[in-house]
Amino acid sequence: MNFRFVSVLFYFALVFTSCQKDSDSNDDQLIDPTGSVNKGRDNVQDNNQIGTPCRNGYAGKNPCNGYDLLAHIDLYSFESTNGNDSWGWTDPDTQKEYVLMGLDDGTAFVDISEPTKPILIGKLPTETETSPWRDIKVHNNHAYIVSEAADHGVQVFDLTRLRKAEAKQNFTADRVLKTVATAHNIAINPDSGYGYVVGTNRNDEFFGGVHFLDLNDPNSIRFVGGYGKGGYSHDAQVVIYKGPDQDYSGKEIFLGSNESKLVIVDVTNKANPKAISEINYQNNHYTHQGWFDKDQRFFILGDELDETIVGGKTRTLVFDLNDLDNPVLHHTYFGATDAIDHNGYVKGDLFFLANYTAGIRVISIDDLENKEMTEIGFFDTFPDHNSTTFNGAWNVYPFFESGVIAISDINNGLFLIKKSD
Repeated sequence: MNFRFVSVLFYFALVFTSCQKDSDSNDDQLIDPTGSVNKGRDNVQDNNQIGTPCRNGYAGKNPCNGYDLLAHIDLYSFESTNGNDSWGWTDPDTQKEYVLMGLDDGTAFVDISEPTKPILIGKLPTETETSPWRDIKVHNNHAYIVSEAADHGVQVFDLTRLRKAEAKQNFTADRVLKTVATAHNIAINPDSGYGYVVGTNRNDEFFGGVHFLDLNDPNSIRFVGGYGKGGYSHDAQVVIYKGPDQDYSGKEIFLGSNESKLVIVDVTNKANPKAISEINYQNNHYTHQGWFDKDQRFFILGDELDETIVGGKTRTLVFDLNDLDNPVLHHTYFGATDAIDHNGYVKGDLFFLANYTAGIRVISIDDLENKEMTEIGFFDTFPDHNSTTFNGAWNVYPFFESGVIAISDINNGLFLIKKSD
């Protein structure tokens, strides 16, 4: 039985027990009669928790530090059972901001141009069946959506359709690419216009590795190769390299989180990708996802199963990629709770980490060279407990110019937050 299959079974076992309260392990439980996340059964507007500032450590019932709750849309409003991934799109013509919210049964589109009164415009249903895994990325005003649902393919959706859409409706995909039938994730390099589909079938031609898609013409998407010598790729970031290693300046570099190691590949020539290096680390249990710092020197990586198997506080690994041929583990950061880490992204000198039951954590990384990482804020979307279960914040999207941050929570839906004044 392969490790991925074991982890899938483990995930399902934990998710299916997630509705049980665990008061004994609740280290940030609060009792605050002044506010709660509305889970009513009326319309979407009534299900929004609107404009709740973070005061004395809470925004309503949610523990917080330095971040206010703008709005909340629960899963009932989405007519879904579970949340998963999320991403964002800003309309280049109107400057309206939208959240693309991944759900077990599809993808929801939410207009957040007035972030305290978000509008659920509609939903693109899953292509085949429901799945706890769905991932979304955006390029050139199009959303690309993958799922581990059987024979799902890559849904392509023209986001400019949202400009004139009347809420609330079900959408259909503009096209579905069946080049890759099922996938865990998709990464897109906006600077090259290529998509990288990962977490595919282990029995395909790239052994579950990465498939390359040319997305530069959304009406004529081309499959242009792949890479599987590094094994199954769970997640990835791909960049045009501008970091300190001059040997690779201007090259397109793939950084794959490949279950047991970080894999670095030069994918400039799609017909002939070249391995650069690989690195693993002690207490490796599932190399999950990572992101470059702003200078492309340090790569910040999370292992999804170490907290569960080994215990201890949330562990984040920082690799020094000053020399891409010889990566080294530079620093290990431990967070404030025992929760499992999931997806993390860098914006400027801040690292935004979706930390499952501990919500999202905001960590200053302005002095990584001297191994300085300091948590400066958080917002807990899952106040029940901070234990090592697969509940709570799946993803955080911190890239809106407005400063609004979107959090997709497995159990509680979509949260919009913003740094406190």
